[in-house]
Amino acid sequence: MSLSGTEQAVLDRIDEDLLVRTTQSLLRATGQNPPGDEAATVAALSAAAIELGLDMTASRVEPGRDNLSVALAGGDGPGLLLLGHTDVVPIGAGWTKDPFGGELVDGRIYGRGASDMKGGVAAALVAMAALRGVELSGPVELAALVDEEETGKGIRSYVESVDRAFLGCITAEPTDLQTIIGARGDSYLRVAIHGRASHAGNPDGGANAIYGAAAVVAEIERLHKSLAASPHPLLGPATWSVGQIDGGTGGSIVPAECVVVADRRLLPGESPDVVLAELRSRVEGLGLGERGLTFELEMPMEMPAFETAPSAELVKVTDASLGDAGGPGLPLGGWTAACDGGFIARDLGVPVVVLGPGSVTDQAHRPDESVAVAELLVAARTYALTALRLLA
Repeated sequence: MSLSGTEQAVLDRIDEDLLVRTTQSLLRATGQNPPGDEAATVAALSAAAIELGLDMTASRVEPGRDNLSVALAGGDGPGLLLLGHTDVVPIGAGWTKDPFGGELVDGRIYGRGASDMKGGVAAALVAMAALRGVELSGPVELAALVDEEETGKGIRSYVESVDRAFLGCITAEPTDLQTIIGARGDSYLRVAIHGRASHAGNPDGGANAIYGAAAVVAEIERLHKSLAASPHPLLGPATWSVGQIDGGTGGSIVPAECVVVADRRLLPGESPDVVLAELRSRVEGLGLGERGLTFELEMPMEMPAFETAPSAELVKVTDASLGDAGGPGLPLGGWTAACDGGFIARDLGVPVVVLGPGSVTDQAHRPDESVAVAELLVAARTYALTALRLLA
């Protein structure tokens, strides 16, 4: 598609130096989640938005943790939502660069969150600034939310308070600049096994909670294998994965407590309540009571999956804009990761795609995380073109 004069003028206003500086300012803001320290990033993003002449509103989620809404005014019609998060995972070991340095080396910017997803947030902000002065039928909003990496407190607060309509939502997570039309959801399940302590010299005098936990782990593995028979055509099968076991106090003591934490990836349309009920039924069938054991089961976090039809206007406009912005020409795809976009689709009924600079598989949550400046530019141009074309 050839660009109109207005489109070309907007793209010409997307300045590479501004994009680099904005990304660096976000990366140099310290903070990790857990424990949930987004305040410095929110302050840096607020300052950048004000400098670019955009409206900005902060909404308290918890003390010291604010969601941020950056808005570009338009007409009275439905708008376009650009969705991001301000938290990053802990730094971890193995870095050779300053994780909060924002260092630019050979066309890449380094720092925790460069790909996931401060680069995408910066690209969205610069795209909005380039649209200033253009008449749009509805507003463009960047919602930068807290706690995406943990329990989703930011997105839950946002969907409860939103009072405007959207034609669509672009979640600026790292997708290698591929338009993603479906993503698995996620949930965490915690099984606490309660037994009875005794001296290990007389193990039958107690009730071994670790033995009960082992039975639970084996049952979860069986559940995981059974899901492979029912893959989603775009996203593959749902999955189970045990990620944490914590129990016992010493080798000479029969353990009275053990906790198993598992990750259950969700497919579009799956109910977290049904998943929880299924695991409860399977654990109840293990006969733990016959061993003198009891259990408690809870789901402390759930994030819904989503799927948007390839024929949806948001998909067609976004993917065409990506091509015109210099994207890599990848086919429409699915994402095995989860993101806040699932809440927008489920709770607000808004079509969602995921599209952003960087790589969730090669960069996110790794040491020396980085993002290419060239990808930031393509992302910013794509967001601007999509807004122009949807809100013409």
